[in-house]
Formats: sequence, C-alpha cells, structure tokens
Amino acid sequence: MVKIIVGIEGMMCGNCEAHVNEAIRKNFQVKQVKASHVDNQAVIIAKNEIPETELKSIIEECGYKMTGVESEAYEKKGLFGLFK
Repeated sequence: MVKIIVGIEGMMCGNCEAHVNEAIRKNFQVKQVKASHVDNQAVIIAKNEIPETELKSIIEECGYKMTGVESEAYEKKGLFGLFK
C-alpha cells in the first residue's frame, strides 16, 4: 500500500473537494481519498503507485493545478494492524 500526497491549488470549498475526490476515485483504483481545500492537498491511499502524469492530467481536467506529489509506504494502523 502507498500513501500519496498531492498538492492542489484552486480548491475553494467542500464542493471542490468532492469534485477532486470523485475524479480520483473514478479514474484510479484507490482505497481512500480525501481532498482538503484548507490544506490545498489530497491524500490518497492506494494499493499501487499512481503515475504522476495521469494524476496531473485528471486534476487539471477538473480545473485545478497540481503543485506537487510525494508518496510513502503506508501501513494500516489500528487494532487490525496489530495482528500482522
């Protein structure tokens, strides 16, 4: 699993966040996505890496600007993560 943090400029409200979340879910196989107009980013949890160029294309199609992307290994935390 991988955690991908995408910098996004142009989101102004909750509807913008929903628009980005929906576009990412529709175009990529993700476990979780949460966009934030306050933090100017979207955090994506996915099984595999997402190609940066494809991600940028989808975000720009929505009318926003991708300012950067970083990824790191993600390990589920919580009660069920203890039994691995």
